[in-house]
Amino acid sequence: MKTILITFVCALLNLHGFTQKKVTVSKDGKGSYSTVQAALDAVPEGNSKPFTIYIKNGVYKEPLVVDARKSFVRLIGEDKDKTILTYDNHAGTRLPNGDTLNTWTCASFFVYGNDFHAENLSFENNAGFTAGQAVALRIEGNRASFNNCRMTGFQDVLFLSGSGVKHYFKDCYIEGTTDFIFGAATAVFDHCHIHSKKNSHVTAASTNSIIPFGFVFFDCRLTADSTIDKVSLGRPWSPTANVTYINCWMGKHIIAEGWNNWRNAANEATARYAEYHSSGPGANPGSRVKWSHQLTDEEVKRFTLANILGEWRPGK
Repeated sequence: MKTILITFVCALLNLHGFTQKKVTVSKDGKGSYSTVQAALDAVPEGNSKPFTIYIKNGVYKEPLVVDARKSFVRLIGEDKDKTILTYDNHAGTRLPNGDTLNTWTCASFFVYGNDFHAENLSFENNAGFTAGQAVALRIEGNRASFNNCRMTGFQDVLFLSGSGVKHYFKDCYIEGTTDFIFGAATAVFDHCHIHSKKNSHVTAASTNSIIPFGFVFFDCRLTADSTIDKVSLGRPWSPTANVTYINCWMGKHIIAEGWNNWRNAANEATARYAEYHSSGPGANPGSRVKWSHQLTDEEVKRFTLANILGEWRPGK
């Protein structure tokens, strides 16, 4: 009787999402699933507890979607350099149903669910240098966090498309060509490595005017391929774009003026661009455009995780 009661209680708890679920993806067929999407499909709708998917080393070429009805998904890779989630979607691709992919629909990986977390993974779009817009990772859900991950591609790699939502990137490597970190979300980049592969722009924020923080880079390192020497810190996809670099090291590829107005002088009156204690050969506070801002010691104090992310604490 006692055994039957325990079994019943465990089943009831699982039904209502009180137990944590763990599955494994492996290309050799020895895991719970052989594709990542199959594991994502197994996450129950309305999930309220972490559903952890361990992914073994391998190249998983498949378009991936975390459904908006599926929250608390955790993807944990075996090795960020050897566990690669990739696809070659790009804007302009014609689908069998006649639709044409665009910036919003061309990602390799879509995250619509809330409270998503990833570790030790590579998110890649391998459409190629000349493919145009080819998003590796588009995030629409709220409170997505990434630790020790790679996001690589060319144009428009990391699309943080949700307005008013918040994200956190820790110890990540992000590589691309044009506007490769872009969108309307609030996002913290903590000790990340940002690498440019073309003379172009790092960010293209579209922060809403009522949102106090857009993209905030803490202690990041900005590098580029050896032939690259003319990269801006950002240009405004929307007039009130908000981007701040705090204590970041910048290579010589960053232009002295720092920022770009996207061929519209009117943006200079509304874009919110700032730096604090930039270092390296690309740090030229005296040469920055007059419409950007060098934060004072007092002003930088408001850039705390509590102020930027609110009550959410990634990893807690």
